[in-house]
Amino acid sequence: MTPTACREEATSPLNSSSSFTSAPQMASSSLVVLAAMATVAALLLSPATSLPVFTGDASPGFHAASCPQLDGIVWSSVEAALRQEVAVAAGLLRLYFHDCFPQGCDASILLNNTAARETALGPNLTIQPRAMQLIESIRARAHAVCGPVVSCADITLLATRDIIVISGGPWFNVPQGNLDSLAPAAQEKVFDLPAPKTASVATLVESFATRGLGDVADLVALSGAHTIGRSQCGSFEDRSQRADDTFSRKLAANCSKHPERLQNLDVITPDLFDNAYYKALGFNQGVFTSDMALVKNKTTAAIVKRFAESKDAFFGQFARSMEKLARVPKPAGNVGEIRRFSCFRSNAQRADAAVDAAGEEEEEGFSASA
Repeated sequence: MTPTACREEATSPLNSSSSFTSAPQMASSSLVVLAAMATVAALLLSPATSLPVFTGDASPGFHAASCPQLDGIVWSSVEAALRQEVAVAAGLLRLYFHDCFPQGCDASILLNNTAARETALGPNLTIQPRAMQLIESIRARAHAVCGPVVSCADITLLATRDIIVISGGPWFNVPQGNLDSLAPAAQEKVFDLPAPKTASVATLVESFATRGLGDVADLVALSGAHTIGRSQCGSFEDRSQRADDTFSRKLAANCSKHPERLQNLDVITPDLFDNAYYKALGFNQGVFTSDMALVKNKTTAAIVKRFAESKDAFFGQFARSMEKLARVPKPAGNVGEIRRFSCFRSNAQRADAAVDAAGEEEEEGFSASA
């Protein structure tokens, strides 16, 4: 199900089935409309009950008082989703990166801006909608149990961390108390993302450094997210068409015969979060041009070799780099809201939809009585 399909649509409190509305009914309808509008306003203006104050603390106990069930809700939801569709792990990892890298972790990538999402995540992919729907379903569960005290941004971080652990990867802290943005990321922020599949090591290092990820090991470790996931032929066309080694020729042949088939990014253990991706690079079996660039650059090649030889070394650096990515500075600070109705709409968007629906029903009542 896509984000658009899962939006909560406002339902009118009025019954407009009759073709005639008497004066008492009309007055009653107007009162109901006003009451509905007042309720929406109250929901948006009143602070969330027991809302914790953001401190930037990475402690897993940040929501302990306001929502002690949160960790269990996130873990069980993610575990069930992974059993149903293993690709959701790669989808969450992609959301994590493309939400946090542009302007800090603020769930802006989840807002209903199809053009921005496709620019960042790529069109015609199924794993991102599934991952986004998982975030929304966790929000709905958490808010039903605890009230609106947990943001979609926090849920994205927690869900991604948990799915990595369940897939075999390392546990790491993620800062909690992030507010959800009021609007999608600006187009210039989205386009400022590096092209990790084709960019050079120098370009990637420079781009990462602007986000506080200046250690070259950050780039190499975060590239290790390719240890899970699959990609379409068009995503690595530049590598396969060169056909300059045995593996690239194999990629070209596979795509020629089955252009719709998805290619495993880790050809050794595609569904397990481990260090096999780096081992494959040692045999020139990197799918993306940027993967192979890591073994052709003297500085990054040494790190690739270290990670290939030691899963512990990779896991330690990956955990540090993921936490650093979660702390990419927000230009305006931690400003925003906790989305109460849907991760795919701001609270104002939801309120506007409810008021518009109520207003339309009111107009129909006056028209019928004229």
